[in-house]
Amino acid sequence: MKHLLKLLDLSKDEIIEILDLADQLKYERKHSIPHRKLEGKSLGMIFQKASTRTRVSFETGMYQLGGHPLFLSANDLQIGRGEPVQDTARVLSRYLDGIMIRTFEQKEVEDLAKYGSIPIINGLTDFCHPCQVLADLMTIREFKQQFDGLKMCYIGDGNNMANSLIVGGLKVGMTVSAACPEGYRPDKAVLDFAEKNGGFTLTDKPLEAAVDADVIFTDVWTSMGQEAERAAREAAFKGYQVNDEIMAAAHEGAMVQHCLPAHREEEITEKVFEAHAAEIFEEAENRLHAQKAVMVKLMGE
Repeated sequence: MKHLLKLLDLSKDEIIEILDLADQLKYERKHSIPHRKLEGKSLGMIFQKASTRTRVSFETGMYQLGGHPLFLSANDLQIGRGEPVQDTARVLSRYLDGIMIRTFEQKEVEDLAKYGSIPIINGLTDFCHPCQVLADLMTIREFKQQFDGLKMCYIGDGNNMANSLIVGGLKVGMTVSAACPEGYRPDKAVLDFAEKNGGFTLTDKPLEAAVDADVIFTDVWTSMGQEAERAAREAAFKGYQVNDEIMAAAHEGAMVQHCLPAHREEEITEKVFEAHAAEIFEEAENRLHAQKAVMVKLMGE
């Protein structure tokens, strides 16, 4: 494992190794055991898309590991003024020990890895969100103790979250169902992977997808950069809400997960969100621990 570009690149064993290390680092943090495994290392954090959780979790995590995080907005870099990504990759590789980038095009992340000589971590693209889903898997295992025999259900837009949840869930041995309206389906590469893997169903009926689910996921109907589509999306996703009816179809004791921010009474009701807030905010915390594990794996070994 040289980079974290997308979960499609990782084996089940590599994912489990990250989760095991994340559990260890979380335990050490909770018990005030120092783990300055990246002493003297620097992480460049490129943000073409703003974020609360990504910036704070990476910056704090790097600090806790003994390293130095360097925040770089698009306005701070020549890449935002037309410098080719391959030139940025080769220059930053001479200064830094790793790069985390949160951007739009997956190709930009892949090109950083292709032309650079240091580890690249995908903090989010329009195609996938691997760091978030590693935290999600960590949280599921904390609450359910295992993956085998579990069913994950995703309801909503077939976006970067859906893409990574389908891949991550299937790779660790869960069955996965997704309910997405026509025109908002997951990426073809993900659907091709799921078809070859087995254990996956795609429907446009949320209740059907939720039957016997052990964990229910959803995401906002309108993501950053899609504001002009809000009205069309609200119409398309009407009925794709995680509510009491959905939870009644799932297994008793089913978890709910949300990558946040949540738009209450749109993709999820206030009642369901608050009933599962402990799980959702543990998931948010686990971004810190899972990403620290990724950084240690890539930059510390």
